[in-house]
Amino acid sequence: MNASTPRPDGYYERIDEYRYKPTAHASGAWSADEQHFSPLGGLTVHAIERHLAGRDGGGAGDGLLLSRIGFDILGRPALDETEIRVETLRPGRTIELLEATVLIAGRPVVRARAWRLAALDTAAVAGGGDAALPAPGTLAPWAMDETWPGGYIASLDVRPVAPPRPGRTTAWISTGLALVAGEESGPLASYLALVDTANGIAVRRPPTEWMFPNVDLTVHLHRQPRGGWTGLDTTVVFGPTGQGITSTVLHDVDGPVGHAQQMLTVRPLG
Repeated sequence: MNASTPRPDGYYERIDEYRYKPTAHASGAWSADEQHFSPLGGLTVHAIERHLAGRDGGGAGDGLLLSRIGFDILGRPALDETEIRVETLRPGRTIELLEATVLIAGRPVVRARAWRLAALDTAAVAGGGDAALPAPGTLAPWAMDETWPGGYIASLDVRPVAPPRPGRTTAWISTGLALVAGEESGPLASYLALVDTANGIAVRRPPTEWMFPNVDLTVHLHRQPRGGWTGLDTTVVFGPTGQGITSTVLHDVDGPVGHAQQMLTVRPLG
């Protein structure tokens, strides 16, 4: 099934133009009564794309591509009605900046800023990326839900390239669920809805002993990804004073597409 084909079951159900109801599939790994940020990040991109499609003179035909998006997680995203508002901060014909605010119970819980850059033909000088990953169809699945609880993790098809190691894993991630039930989402939103999974595939310490949630997610793209499978070549580093970083080279089935970074707050449990 194509990643953009509407499916009856999803991570969210639409309430109205700006509001969504998260389903049990969106429940988080750290707590079942909050949203995993991965589908929430994808939903935010979906809302940005809908904003562009409905804007006078905007949408996919304006020649700009989303090339960087940074999410700051301001508070706990409860598994509750979610509102997303989008505005243009810096309009432009070749460079544009958008901001999306995610609100739950009237409070901002996420702010995302997205840079869109002009699409130009630079194929003659393209290069410098990492080697492509082995195709996901050649790899065996991994039961990631044996390490992590939550509806989101249970919804995934995870295919590691090699056995996962503490702090270092490369894996393909896919899902059979729609981002919004019964609604089309573009390949970019579908792809980015799986990127935040990176912090869970290469755990340095068991999540039953240590917490290491991310407070942000920043994605830079040098090529627009195709949906279907999100490839994560991930390294996790813990520092000595409670901070950590999850760094990921992002792939689709055609090769590398960019990078993602997540800042972690590392804390012992108990």
